[in-house]
Amino acid sequence: MAKDYSLIIRNGLVADGRGSPLVKADIAVTGAKIARVGDVQAGATADREIDAKGMLVTPGFVDIHTHYDGQATWENRLVPSSWHGVTTVVMGNCGVGFAPVRPADHDKLIELMEGVEDIPGTALHDGLSWDWESFPDYLDMLEGRCFDVDIGTQIPHGPLRLYVMGDRARRLEEATPEDCAQMRELVREGIEAGALGFSTSRSVRHKSITGDMIPSYRATEEELMEIALAMKEAGSGVLEWVSDYSPEERDAEYAMIHRLVERSGRPLSVNIGQVYSNPQGWRDTLTMVERGQAKGLQLKGQAAPRPVGHLLGLCSSLPPFNHCPSYQAIADKPLAEQVELLRDPAMRRTIIAEADANKAGYALGRLFPLGDRPDYAKDPQNSIEAIAKREGRPANEIIYDEMLVDEGRNMLFHAMANYLQFDYSDLRTMVTHPHTVLGLGDGGAHVGTISDASFTTTFVTIWGRDWAKSEHDLTDAIRRQTSATAEWVGLHDRGVIAPGMKADFNIIDLDKLAVEKPYMANDLPSGAKRLLQKARGYVMTILSGVPTYCDGEATGELPGKLIRGPQPTAAMS
Repeated sequence: MAKDYSLIIRNGLVADGRGSPLVKADIAVTGAKIARVGDVQAGATADREIDAKGMLVTPGFVDIHTHYDGQATWENRLVPSSWHGVTTVVMGNCGVGFAPVRPADHDKLIELMEGVEDIPGTALHDGLSWDWESFPDYLDMLEGRCFDVDIGTQIPHGPLRLYVMGDRARRLEEATPEDCAQMRELVREGIEAGALGFSTSRSVRHKSITGDMIPSYRATEEELMEIALAMKEAGSGVLEWVSDYSPEERDAEYAMIHRLVERSGRPLSVNIGQVYSNPQGWRDTLTMVERGQAKGLQLKGQAAPRPVGHLLGLCSSLPPFNHCPSYQAIADKPLAEQVELLRDPAMRRTIIAEADANKAGYALGRLFPLGDRPDYAKDPQNSIEAIAKREGRPANEIIYDEMLVDEGRNMLFHAMANYLQFDYSDLRTMVTHPHTVLGLGDGGAHVGTISDASFTTTFVTIWGRDWAKSEHDLTDAIRRQTSATAEWVGLHDRGVIAPGMKADFNIIDLDKLAVEKPYMANDLPSGAKRLLQKARGYVMTILSGVPTYCDGEATGELPGKLIRGPQPTAAMS
């Protein structure tokens, strides 16, 4: 006998993704869509029924800033993001990716991704099949694959410019009118084929592994306007803009952003974060966004929910004493051998003396032991600097001892951005502002030094639970990484628990929700290493009505697909 529904979730405490008050409700699903929310009659039957009593039920999280462009070509499970409640990812950020591409430029795009996003070149060389040239070809390849999340893409400016201009793009030459016309046509073609947007970078930090600046670094307004107008012609797509906003060029850049959005009518997001070299620059950028909004422009700042930091350890790409000659002499040895050598008292004295004589490039007041249960709500009293003062010990001795904990697998967290005042006051402004959207987690990138794909879990635990002053803080934290992120990139079919919407859910034990300790795995192609980080408290993650993870373990189901273009709302209420 046919069942009434394919899935029923009963008795959960539902956060609908819109920020509404929590309600106890049942959810019935038919296929990949939500059929009913509220009381589902006791006699209703389903292929699967889940009792979520005492659990929080949320929409699946939508992460709009990832770099799985390579990983999605060889892997079906886009971890670590899918371990953190993410059911939709958007890649192609920061102006880097792998399409369009000419066969002669494969190595150049690998060098660019390796340098900008710290993805090992060996893994990319071994993993990428290069079964595409145009951006529509790349989408066709992805459409033939299945995943544990849905995937949206953006057209990256770096590959586009290299495809059109060749080595002139690498030399940062100005695009000719003919170049601009060709880019316009290729972007329109990519958007019409299903890209969700276009990304560009003007950051001096974005360089290839060979030291070349990202090709988009000096792109003119004329070039960018042609691209934005292509999106206007196609009738969809968001623009993503990454920059350093240097004081010398900031005002001209802000004015350019306003003109691009005004003429194209397309939404544009800019990165917002506190860098210590320009500690108040983020406020200027946020003011630019506010002024644009006041003029009716679709502008958002893309912000992170916690300090952005490097992980320092023997396993990471940044060992704490990598600047010391005696450590450099053993750095290539296996971890166990390194640990044995480093435990020798003479070696300890030598390396600490070298470290004292040659200061490392990190601030002790922003350097913290990460611990077995990582705490990203950093109290300055727990910094290496504060511990050294409290215990009356040299800081380098404490760092050295921390480095050897857990057989050398321990890590230290260096808050390199968003932590100027040693608290979260500025971050609170960024993540609660009405004109910002959550992002910058970089899932799939910076695999040797950073583990920020766990932003989604951190955001709920810190801002929605630990520091919550009311239930609204929890429901708003969920809204900001479900409906808010989905709607920004044009995905109006998800991020809300309502009839007709996509059946993507997290069932969460909120009291137990936590990020776990990052660890290094050698599971990329060619055995290259990457940082991974799991979470606790996700009882189940469901994608398109199909459970993909139960208690953090993969079910083996892969219902995730390529998303082609913006998706209209199908909600019935």
